[in-house]
Amino acid sequence: MAADRTLTIIKPDAFGAGNAGKIIAHLEAAGFRVAAARVMRMTSGQAGEFYAIHRERPFYAELVAFMTSGDCMPMILEKANAVASLREAIGATDPAEAAHGTVRKLYAESKGRNAIHASDSDENAAREARFFFAETEVIRG
Repeated sequence: MAADRTLTIIKPDAFGAGNAGKIIAHLEAAGFRVAAARVMRMTSGQAGEFYAIHRERPFYAELVAFMTSGDCMPMILEKANAVASLREAIGATDPAEAAHGTVRKLYAESKGRNAIHASDSDENAAREARFFFAETEVIRG
């Protein structure tokens, strides 16, 4: 059976702090395979569209500003039960509440500067992956 896919983004805080390689190593050690990756700086339009689901939330403008504040690294990851497995590997949004050994416990600065994004469903993972990558850019495992 083919592995499931999910999308993650190493956010500007973690990328700028030089933690991208450590986070990738952490995820690979947890059994994920990188199927696509790129380094980029999101424009306000891209970040606004990507996080459109949060448009009515009070943190939306701050989130868009944060995600455009520096380089980030979107990646498609593969593993069985990828979405749930990644969310477990990265930990709670608030690093103070994240389990020991999770990405956010290790590398996040705060609830708002939380190092990494993870898709929350298989449907959103597919949509988010298409936002950043054409199918021809994804390596088959």
